[in-house]
Amino acid sequence: MIRNPIKDQIAIVGVASTGFLRTSDRTPLANALDASTMAIRDAGLTAADINGVVCTNEPGAPGPEALATALGLENVTHFTKPTPVVMNSIVDAMNAVFSGSCDTVLVCASMLRLPWNSRSAANDPFRSHLGSQPAAGIPETIAMAPAYTAWASRYMHEYGATKEPFGRVAVNMRTNAAQNPMAAMRSPITLDDYYAARMIRWPLCLLDMDIPVDGADAFVLTTVDRAKRLDRPTVVIHAATVGLGGAYEDQIPDLNNHGQQVVVDALKAKSDLWLDDVDVFLPYDGFTIITLAWFENVGYCPPGGAAKFLADNWDADNNRILIDGRVPVNPHGGSLSEGATRGTGHIREAVVQLRGEAGDRQVPGARTALVTPGGFFFNPQGAILRTL
Repeated sequence: MIRNPIKDQIAIVGVASTGFLRTSDRTPLANALDASTMAIRDAGLTAADINGVVCTNEPGAPGPEALATALGLENVTHFTKPTPVVMNSIVDAMNAVFSGSCDTVLVCASMLRLPWNSRSAANDPFRSHLGSQPAAGIPETIAMAPAYTAWASRYMHEYGATKEPFGRVAVNMRTNAAQNPMAAMRSPITLDDYYAARMIRWPLCLLDMDIPVDGADAFVLTTVDRAKRLDRPTVVIHAATVGLGGAYEDQIPDLNNHGQQVVVDALKAKSDLWLDDVDVFLPYDGFTIITLAWFENVGYCPPGGAAKFLADNWDADNNRILIDGRVPVNPHGGSLSEGATRGTGHIREAVVQLRGEAGDRQVPGARTALVTPGGFFFNPQGAILRTL
């Protein structure tokens, strides 16, 4: 077992979101302030209780200095701006509290539609100067987003897969988003809608890709001992990890050797809980191929087995995935329908479910959540959250 002295020592005591929109005239700082203020209040704390600030390094988003200043924080002893996806920020905050660098940390991620990933943003004169897509320009490169089209093609070739399992992932997210008032896309879709969607780059179509949005999520983390003294439900981070395996998109050797396997091996070694204990599964879905890989790599099915697994666990009455008839997958709608939050929505949904505050989409008796944000390359991550 990997040494894990931080196991069950850090709690998420506050959580909040602005919700997410495809069109907005609000700045990233305004959204970050709203989400942060709500998260601090949700924890039953005040700004004076916060002495750590971690801001996810999203393009255009405020840094910790700007956010701390705008919130009026006067005694900050830890502030950082880790790269996305969300668990880089969560793990940084956990380690800061556990080491004594600070006592209570605000983690905030503020998303902004940019001209390279949003037509409405490209037509907005106040956003058009914000630059073009990173690593864009050469059609033949597989850097960034095009990599997932290449590896999706490889997946279909190696396993003889059709696009059906990709479609089931997309339909599941939209079905679930209908119960989430914060989601950007809530209109139901069918497999026929998926097959008819505009192709972007074979084999991935418009509905295989997450949705650029404006909005922010925020979290407050502190020690479990302090959390117990607050008048709030306590959600404990049982285990968490990030993973790096073949970081560059064109350098991983195959589908069985990338960062997801690193994450799963580390998370299983750190944890006393695994799939039989999980009540809600929240895999990343920036692209549908990522979600298929998470199903296979965490062990719900063997490599190449996602199509059969999803068909066997398809709730036809409700048009969604329900593992073993009881475990929903991204009940908030995920990145494909709530919006491209780089995993913050997945962590937030886990906390809300474990606190029993998810409303119409609440998983009865949820006590353990498996969250696997991130993709294949430089950003695979994982966490197990549980109630005390």
